[in-house]
Amino acid sequence: MSPKLRTLALLISVIVPLDQLTKYLVVRNVPYGGYAVPFQALDGFFHITHSRNPGAALGLAQGVNVYFFVALTLVALALIGSFFRRIEAGDRLSAVSLGLIVSGAIGNLLDRVVRGEVIDWAQFNLGLFIFPDFNVADSAIVIGVALLLLDVVTQETEGGVTPKRAPEERDG
Repeated sequence: MSPKLRTLALLISVIVPLDQLTKYLVVRNVPYGGYAVPFQALDGFFHITHSRNPGAALGLAQGVNVYFFVALTLVALALIGSFFRRIEAGDRLSAVSLGLIVSGAIGNLLDRVVRGEVIDWAQFNLGLFIFPDFNVADSAIVIGVALLLLDVVTQETEGGVTPKRAPEERDG
């Protein structure tokens, strides 16, 4: 098995069960729409909640049929699989990035298939703004996309592509 496949298998085997376990614990122990009463960390900055999202990220597309999101996720997984096949066997950063995205997509896909909606439970209160509730799968997707962007940016600068400078910077 190539290093990139080992990386993918490891991430899926850790992230998906962790995502499903945390969602299970929330569903069992936190009332829907409520907070985990004995648990408040960092003086109101972080709460464990129990919310459900039948739509897309950040609560968008509410009311759209769950089958649309299942189909969209399957198409996204197929596209990611195509990208994954093209990366070099030893390209660990790309493998980790895509592995995190795949793991998160699978975690939320399981929710949509089993429950018809995604369980969210982590909430950060930033003072003037309460960040929308999210979960382990969402976190994996966001971290994976950020690492992928970082990889693309570093590949461009390493590959000899340099940002254009203004004429006065070149002459000086």
